[in-house]
Amino acid sequence: MQLHSYPEADSKSVKIPSDSVLLEGNLTIPAEAIGIVLFAHGSGSSRMSPRNSYVAHALQSARIGTLLFDLLTEDEAEDRENVFDVDFLGHRLLDATRWLREVTAGRSYPLGYFGASTGAAAALIAAAQDHLINAVVSRGGRPDLAMKCLARVTAPTLLIVGGEDEPVIGMNQEAYERLQCEKAFEIVPGATHLFEESGTLDEVVRLATAWFVKHLGSGDPKLEPDEEEPEYFDDRADAGRRLAARLGKFRGENPIVIAVPRGGLPVGSEIARALDAPLDIVVVRKLGAPDQPELGIGAVVDGDHPQSVINDELVGQLGVSREYLRREVAAQLKEIHRRQRLYRGDRPAPAIANRTVILVDDGIATGGSMRAALRGLKAMHPRKLVLAVPVAPAETIAALRPDADELICIATPEMFYAVGQFYRDFHQVSDREVVEILESAGRAEARGA
Repeated sequence: MQLHSYPEADSKSVKIPSDSVLLEGNLTIPAEAIGIVLFAHGSGSSRMSPRNSYVAHALQSARIGTLLFDLLTEDEAEDRENVFDVDFLGHRLLDATRWLREVTAGRSYPLGYFGASTGAAAALIAAAQDHLINAVVSRGGRPDLAMKCLARVTAPTLLIVGGEDEPVIGMNQEAYERLQCEKAFEIVPGATHLFEESGTLDEVVRLATAWFVKHLGSGDPKLEPDEEEPEYFDDRADAGRRLAARLGKFRGENPIVIAVPRGGLPVGSEIARALDAPLDIVVVRKLGAPDQPELGIGAVVDGDHPQSVINDELVGQLGVSREYLRREVAAQLKEIHRRQRLYRGDRPAPAIANRTVILVDDGIATGGSMRAALRGLKAMHPRKLVLAVPVAPAETIAALRPDADELICIATPEMFYAVGQFYRDFHQVSDREVVEILESAGRAEARGA
């Protein structure tokens, strides 16, 4: 996921009374919030979890408030039995829900639960008792531990599991069958239990955000379509064909199509085929924050002269040192080189000097990585640099215009939460697909030579 720009929000540390203790938490409510999601993390501190924070920030950018709090005190969390006492955790979550309604009295925010690990079971136990909860999302959770309550859950429930988390897949399937409410079951390909693999937590964010927006934001006139329906694409190939129709004027300029892996390859393949142009890649890597690799503080792209784009404001807020940035850039450049070898094999990178270069991706959120890609390509002295994407926010497009000679974007929807929101099929593109697309494009180019 690229760097985010969050709406103005009221954020504060809170203490939530439950039993005889005060539970530590962080409450953030964006301006004009459509609802609030309470995070239930079974294995200790929810507010200190980098993954929960990552998801919470994305929800905040979609005008959804978040309450990250600890279901257990530090002393209680040391006893592993408490971590698996899902009834006790559910009781704590209900106490926090009542407290939240009291402190936001008069606003009547719709509420949702986001549960991970045994916290997912606690969320479902609480939702089975509180039928005013509007939505539940489980990330790599154990909903099977709440089996006795599942038939009484009325809140629309989304279960998200990693494709490589085989034991938990079975547990979630069993729980899914028991649920009687509106429900969905999503498997993220290539993800293990903690969703540490590249891009997998971003897919969790996309799925969870769409679910909460749908079920917390119903009835909000600001989330209703305007006079025109938003633009949707069947899949990335459809988006590529529709972009190609707008890029025909470059066919006679000996163009080369450069796609951002992995999602940009199916888009770029259709454009390259339509323009009878070669297809290649530019690999961009996010720079992760210290101890929070999911939180991007910039991006880097390789080339004759590697280019970095740093979020100076976030770096300053986090106190990131120059030495850390140097090490992180070096580490990500090493990963870029590995991916280039994986995707290209022994084929050399094409020369792009004095050529028309069309840079393609499946969409842009905030533009940090794309800006790095544009600057990296510009340093290679193309005759013309064109950025072509199916969808992006209007403000992102405006911010990127100075970095490209020409910019083509099919849709700039006002209500933008994630790129995948505008695709009916937005499956995660695999490394194998990238290699196959590039090999096929290489064969086509050889036949035409």
